Amino acid sequence: MQRPRSTLPGKTLAASCFHNFPDRHPMQHILFLCSQNRLRSPTAEQVFACYPGIACDSAGLHESAEVYLSPEQLLWADIVFVMEKAHRSKLSRKFRRYLNGKRVIVLNIPDNYGYMDPVLVELLQRKVAPFLKPASPTA
Repeated sequence: MQRPRSTLPGKTLAASCFHNFPDRHPMQHILFLCSQNRLRSPTAEQVFACYPGIACDSAGLHESAEVYLSPEQLLWADIVFVMEKAHRSKLSRKFRRYLNGKRVIVLNIPDNYGYMDPVLVELLQRKVAPFLKPASPTA
């Protein structure tokens, strides 16, 4: 399955969901990282982008990634999810000064899945959901 594109530069279609209602209630900013930002992290972004109270983004840690991680993304994020321990190591090595004590969670999801693979989606939902804040009640 091809990764959908939106009119927002460097963003998937799902990533634009939170831009529709940015001031509705405080959002939890979630950042998903993998190596190339082609399969796992864009799938995670797609899966969680329209969850209530969640704003998410994704990037890759390799210079040739579809969307290479920027310091601004790290400053924006409340929680950073990486797919492998090697990603956490690379993140700490290359971007230590931007982490500022941020929570970095290793999901232990190997690069064995295609974009939006149902098994990958299920793994992400099972491993990420416990770390997400419940949405604020609407007034």
